[in-house]
Parts: sequence; structure tokens; C-alpha cells
Amino acid sequence: MPRKTNAKWFQRLRQSFHLALRWLIPGIGVKRWIAVILAGTTLIGLGFAVLVIDLYRNAPDTWWLPVLSFISLRFLDRPLRALIFGGLGLLLIALGVLGLNRSLLKPFISSSRPIIETVSEYRRKERGPRIVALGGGTGLSSLLRGVKLETHNLTAIVTVADDGGSSGELRQRIGILPPGDIRNCLAALSNDEELLTQLFQYRFAQSAGLGGHSLGNLLITALTDITGSFEEAVSETRRVLAVQGQVLPATLHDVRLVADVELPQTGQQVRVKGESKITEARGRVKRIWLEPNNPLAFPPTLQAILNADLIVVGPGSLFTSILPNLLVPDIAEAIKASRAIKFFVCNVATQQGETSGFTCGDHLDTLVKHLGSNPFDVMICNNSFVKKLAPGVEWVKPEPDLDKRVSVYFADLVDDENPWRHDDTKLARAVMDLFYERTGPLGGREDLPPA
Repeated sequence: MPRKTNAKWFQRLRQSFHLALRWLIPGIGVKRWIAVILAGTTLIGLGFAVLVIDLYRNAPDTWWLPVLSFISLRFLDRPLRALIFGGLGLLLIALGVLGLNRSLLKPFISSSRPIIETVSEYRRKERGPRIVALGGGTGLSSLLRGVKLETHNLTAIVTVADDGGSSGELRQRIGILPPGDIRNCLAALSNDEELLTQLFQYRFAQSAGLGGHSLGNLLITALTDITGSFEEAVSETRRVLAVQGQVLPATLHDVRLVADVELPQTGQQVRVKGESKITEARGRVKRIWLEPNNPLAFPPTLQAILNADLIVVGPGSLFTSILPNLLVPDIAEAIKASRAIKFFVCNVATQQGETSGFTCGDHLDTLVKHLGSNPFDVMICNNSFVKKLAPGVEWVKPEPDLDKRVSVYFADLVDDENPWRHDDTKLARAVMDLFYERTGPLGGREDLPPA
């Protein structure tokens, strides 16, 4: 038993020592402050040493001088004394700094993880690439949920053309911009994946007298009334959810999505107004635009695009989530002007009422038609078609000659439980592997930022 106890004690001591050494890893931002503490402590020690030497040389010979001589280890050589006192000083400083950090950071750090792991991960994400994602619905949320593990410098740009469900009702009755997509993105970026996010996404039943509204939509609406500003309300909600990143509207104008839709039964074209009505028409969208035309973009949105290292367009509903962002002229021009790497993530499955029968090339052609040119460096497409889809939903497959029109990167992106959606982890891995490792079509570019 004593041997086992000693072995466990030695193992714990070794683990503690290795954990302490991790504080010296480059990039954590701790060594500089340790150096400042050591410099200050050294100066204090020098001052105390000068005082002791003065006592030795000038004080009368009394009973406490031999005691002081013993405490200061004068019977040992000076190099050995310096080593002993220096080692004890370093040990006390380390224990003091560690104890102080634990006391100060305990309310903010999970007890299940060592402090060094939390600090190291935070610093790594703080230095992560500046990524801007444009999309909507569950597709954009999936991308954000995966990529947030790589960087804190993440900006989601969402459309404000939504007019259905809870968002549409709040927009009609109260006159605020629709909060639904913004709410979903804030929840996806939140560091709290448990109770707080579930509470934010909670939707009241119709029988509760709250019209099926989600708590997040009501919170953003209330904050808009309190602060007098929709963008300020989103910013305050971001603080409540501890979001490391930002969610920005494409524009602050009250815009409506309008489309010319060809009905499948008659071949007749009808004009449909409203994002929710376009999907309900169940036809083929021939043309789509915003009313009023040419709305001004939200300035911080343009700044985020122009400062980005990586711009990711998609996934999401092509006509009702992705294109409304690009139909804001300033955003389209900013994407073209930005020096960032630009990815287009194609949907894995078609959407009834929007993209029935679409291929990967059809998705790309639709974006290029509205942008006027192809700004994308790489198109990311799914290549796994094993799972069974729901009736009326088809796989979005690439054409044989797609790689002649655009650089394509293929990967398994399918969520095993919901195969018509992207898997968070798979999608984020594909995006970040392309960006960091320069795999596939990006290998030839010389202007890429270092990994």
C-alpha cells in the first residue's frame, strides 16, 4: 500500500509540474507578466539585501546577529546561498501567482477544465482568422456552430427580408426588423450550449397567448424598444449569451423580397411578394429582387467583409436566405473588392419550392447571375449520397464538367441523422482544412495568409 500511495503521489506531482510548464507555451501572453513580477521581486530582494548588509557592517554586536547570520546561511558559500534563496523565491512566486489566478478566475472558468487549457484555447481562438459567413436558416447555424471552435473573429451576416412565422408577425405588428435568423445565429455562436441557449430558442405554444413566438425573438424585440435601436438590441443580446463573434444585419432598411415565379402546373409567371410566399408558390423562381431597390448596407457589415481573411457564402436557402444578402448592392461589391479567400458552400439537398431539380452548377449559376461575375476561389460540394432523403427532396449533385467552370472541393458533408442538412463538424473541418492546409484547389495561390 505505501508503494502504491507513493506512486500515485509522484504521478500527481509530475502531472502538476507538466501543467505548470504549459504556462510557458508561446502565445498565451503570460510569460511577459511573469518577467515583470520577477523583475519587481528582484528589486525588492536587492533592497532587502542592502539593508541586511548594512546591519552586518554597522550594527553593534548583539545576540540577534548570530541568529541573523544563521537564517541568512552565512556558513554556506555565496553561490549555493543564491541558488537556495532564488529557488525558494521562484517557488513562492509561482504558488502565489497560481493561487491568485485561481481565486480571480474561479467564477468565470468551468471547474472541469484546468485554467491553462481555458486560457490557451482562448488565446488560440483570439488569434484565429477573420471569417465572414453569409447565409441563413439552419445551414448558416451549422457552419457557425462548427467554425466557432476555431476562431473568435467570426461575423455572421443575415438577411432581414424574413416575413414568415414569429419574425414576420413581430415585423408586421411592431415594425422592427425580423429577429429570427439573427436569433438562430446568436444561439449557434453562444458559448453556453446548454440551458441558456435552449431557453433563448424556446418557443411558446399558441395556447399560451404568445402566438408561438420564441423567447429570443421577444427578448430582441423588448431590447429594441428599450435601447431604441435594433442593432444595439442585437449587441446587448450577444452579451447575454456570451457570444464570441458578432451577428450583423445586411441592411437596416425595411426590405421585402419579390420574385417572378413560374408555376409548374400552367407555366404562367406570377409576381410573388414576401419571402414566405415565394416558397409556398412551389414554382421555379425566374427573377428575384428587393423592394425598395438598392438599400444601403449596414456599415459595420461592409467593414467586416473588407477586413475578412475568409468569406463563406452558404449554406442556406438559395433564394430566400443567401441571395437577399447579395441583392444589397454594397455587399455584392464589397465581396468582389475584398482580398479575402472566398468559398461557396453548396447545399447538400434540394429545397421544395426553391431549388427542386437543381444541380451544383445551377446553384453557382444563380449566384453568378445576380453578382455579375464569379468571385469564388473554391466551391465546396458534398460527395456522399448514401443516405435516404425524404419524399420530394433530392441530392444536389455536381455535373461532370463542373471543375472546368470553378475550382471544386469535394467532401462528405452530410449529417447522418438529418441527411438533407450539413453536419456541423464535417463542414467546419472542410472549410478550415482548405483555409489552413492549402489542400485541393487553393494550393497555387501565393497571396494566402500564413496558417
